[in-house]
Amino acid sequence: MRRVTAEDAQVRRPGADWLHMTTGRIWVFLGGATSAVTGLVMTYGTTVGDVLYMITYVTMCVMAWMAVARIGAGPDRRPWALVATAQVLWLTGDAIELAYFYLAAAVPPVGLADAFWLAGYPLLAVALTMMARRRAPRQLRSAVLDGLTLTVAAGLASWQFLILPVLGTGFSLAESIVPPLYPIADVALLAGVLFIALSPGGRGTPTRLLLGAVGLYLTIDISYNVLPLFLEYDVVARIGPLIMLGNALLIAACLHPDRAELTRPGQRVNVLHPSRVLFLGLAFLTAPTLSLLQSGVDRNSVIALAATALSTAFVLTRFTIAVREQERAQAQLAHQARHDPLTGLANRSVLSDELERPGPVAVLYLDLDGFKEVNDTHGHEAGDLVLSTVAGRLSAAVRATDLVVRLGGDEFVLLCPGLPQAEAIGLAERVLADVAQPITFRGTVLDIGASIGIAADAPDRDVLRSADMAMYEAKKQGRGRWVLAA
Repeated sequence: MRRVTAEDAQVRRPGADWLHMTTGRIWVFLGGATSAVTGLVMTYGTTVGDVLYMITYVTMCVMAWMAVARIGAGPDRRPWALVATAQVLWLTGDAIELAYFYLAAAVPPVGLADAFWLAGYPLLAVALTMMARRRAPRQLRSAVLDGLTLTVAAGLASWQFLILPVLGTGFSLAESIVPPLYPIADVALLAGVLFIALSPGGRGTPTRLLLGAVGLYLTIDISYNVLPLFLEYDVVARIGPLIMLGNALLIAACLHPDRAELTRPGQRVNVLHPSRVLFLGLAFLTAPTLSLLQSGVDRNSVIALAATALSTAFVLTRFTIAVREQERAQAQLAHQARHDPLTGLANRSVLSDELERPGPVAVLYLDLDGFKEVNDTHGHEAGDLVLSTVAGRLSAAVRATDLVVRLGGDEFVLLCPGLPQAEAIGLAERVLADVAQPITFRGTVLDIGASIGIAADAPDRDVLRSADMAMYEAKKQGRGRWVLAA
């Protein structure tokens, strides 16, 4: 039923059981991290606050590497190792700054601590890109194109409002070059997170934690550039400890039981969300809007911008219609690949996927009695009527959580998760009665029955094979009966 992965086979290290977090523990951990960050913000600028800040940061980095160590060697570990390395680099930059402040009673020269802070951004961007490639193999092209479109727009805005003002200040070479590198690093980080956000794949808690962490990092950096225009620097600097909350979100994503959705292919189909079209439209309008602001606002430029916006809306509307048509065609092909065309039931491919899920399950394997005679006597049209009718009766007999499958010919399977053996027997008896109900074809009553094999969570986990063998035993004993697998 469930394949054992290398991660499942890992031996837990003594004393590290607390790292095997449930979803509840994840939220407790994040609640504690939020409380700690609040305390750091309140004590910012004091000696006690600086000591607590470094202790908390070191603890976060140790937890990040312990979380990485839990994953085991292999491709799934590499992006998380880069994430943990980025946190260590940022910690080193903070340590250099505090060491200069307390030991040399001075601010470190531009470039020393910045080298470590800036080095963490490309590592995190590469980690995000690696996750996107692994979770959406051969399905990342549209996400990359859309992500780069938005990134170019963000880069253009950063150049206009964050980089150019610094380049013209007349400071030293290092003071003129290093500050603009942060907006550039943010643009690279934005590209990585957009590849994740726009790619196919699961959208569970780990993905939301990851996106929230990177979003917080970007917000902090933008705030450092924008808020000094309105607030005192000492007030703005208090947002610095919030980076610890971003680190905690990343650690929580790495520790989450469903972490694999970030690094392994998912089943989600990439769908064009309306907000995605809106963001693309805004990206297309970024350049003309900035040109308008730079050259000055007059009537002609406003009219030109309005015409550009209208044309963009028409183009994106046509683009959306074309994509929707393609999505419908892909969805139809995907449905046909996993469903029987005659009965509409799931096929063997879906059954194989469901059998991989963990947990107890009951399987009823059905073979129709008298179907060959119906086909030989009344033709395939009558046979198709029988199959469609039986499919409807089986679907009506099971629970909403159960799966009805047509394997081919006149063989069906009922997959019932968590159904006890006694209830599986009761279901088999109801199915025998339902299938035996008369089916009329051109005024003739067709004589149909079923033989059923039942396997309820067989010890070897090969419940399908066990149910199949039990069905053949039912055939030997006579039609219209069920047999329980040994």
